[in-house]
Amino acid sequence: MGRTLHELTLHELQDGLARRAFSAVELMRAIYDRIDAVEPTVRAFVTLTRERAEAAAARADQTFRTGGKTGGNAGGAVPQLTGIPIGIKDNLCTAGVETACASKILKGFVPPYNATVIDRLDRLGAVMVGKTNMDEFAMGSSTENSSVAVTKNPWDTTRIPGGSSGGSAAAVAAGCAPAALGSDTGGSIRQPAALCGLVGLKPTYGRVSRYGLIAFASSLDQIGPLTKDVTDCAIMLQAIAGHDPRDSTSAPIDVPDYRAALREPVAGLRLGVPKEYFVEGMDPEVERAVREAIRVYEKMGLTVREISLPHTRYAVATYYLVATAEASSNLARYDGVKYGYRAEGAPTLTEMYTRSRAEGFGPEVKRRIMLGTYALSAGYYNAYYQKAQQVRTLLRRDFDNAFADVDVIVTPTTPTPAFRIGEKSDDPLQMYLSDIFTISVNLAGIPALSIPCGMTGNNLPVGLQLLGKPFDEATLLRAAFAYEQATDWHRRRAVVR
Repeated sequence: MGRTLHELTLHELQDGLARRAFSAVELMRAIYDRIDAVEPTVRAFVTLTRERAEAAAARADQTFRTGGKTGGNAGGAVPQLTGIPIGIKDNLCTAGVETACASKILKGFVPPYNATVIDRLDRLGAVMVGKTNMDEFAMGSSTENSSVAVTKNPWDTTRIPGGSSGGSAAAVAAGCAPAALGSDTGGSIRQPAALCGLVGLKPTYGRVSRYGLIAFASSLDQIGPLTKDVTDCAIMLQAIAGHDPRDSTSAPIDVPDYRAALREPVAGLRLGVPKEYFVEGMDPEVERAVREAIRVYEKMGLTVREISLPHTRYAVATYYLVATAEASSNLARYDGVKYGYRAEGAPTLTEMYTRSRAEGFGPEVKRRIMLGTYALSAGYYNAYYQKAQQVRTLLRRDFDNAFADVDVIVTPTTPTPAFRIGEKSDDPLQMYLSDIFTISVNLAGIPALSIPCGMTGNNLPVGLQLLGKPFDEATLLRAAFAYEQATDWHRRRAVVR
């Protein structure tokens, strides 16, 4: 194919393995050679599972040799992800492998079970190459809040890769895995996908099981893939989607064939452009790339119309009330008693609680716990948290009204390209605004994805965000695939220096 194995897409690797052009062991060794070459610079991983991965690759080669007739798979079909290397975000439970959410307070926690998405990937033959770095407990937009390391953007290692799934995005962009799983609470898949030149999808809330995802904000969190192109995204969503009785929020809705839907025609689809998403202060190169992408869609026969989402201006405030309140509740369990970090030498139980949490959590996590606890406290619940939930309903209603007239909504993914490491560390409010275009989606529970749509003058990727109707990921992927076929932005690859 003229490219090294680490440069290939997931579906190209599937084809090569099926044709026996290379073995799963050769592929795994090529991936780890790439990790050895770039990981000291990029720092995308917190844990590597080399021995486990190479053993799994050897089993994959045996599966290919026998046509799938091995072990309990006597039917003869080779699972579709057999031998494919995948990166896994460090907040997804992996049996026998440390899962610490890049936090000191969970250091050493080894889950006895897998998240549902991990079980599904395992059944399809995928191979975990390692756990990827993240903002601690998924709280951040830059992966600078990790207790392990600061992950760097493979396009420019002086810049952030986005967050909180920055490790997963950097791993795929640097060629250390053809795909990775992340989680998205307010843009944590789509924002790093945009800043690293990838495709990133947040499915509809309930489309993918959250069982085994260590919670940040339970009503907002959703697991999704980061990939090199839209075809790979469709394959990954197919692999992880579906009802799970272990997750009470999992929707019992059939999963369509996403890859088959990609080539359906898009002419005639109605594309909505919300005026509230083109704001003062947005980087002009980002706006220019997004406007040009909209013109590409017009040339393909889509109907483009301006729409309004009038409550968008309240989304940031609403999100940071809802998310921090839920975080305060979810993180109350980390007290040094049952698992995780425990402060030494505390004279009383209360002192042990206090010191364990003070020493175990990082600054951003503490900030959000305090905000959320305040919003839930007596005398303030109705004024803050309850009011935020009411505004959340209005935001969802805005989308319902818009989707009565359009099929897909298109916006920028981020207001700027990747900023420099440390540039916003001392200004949390500016950091929070990095997600201004992505958080409404989580509040409304609808699906959204980011695809590459351009490059800035200093060679930084720009992302285009597509928003869809609930459980209509197929139309989103179809629209994204059509744009991808009309352009070549998805073929650009970072060169790690």
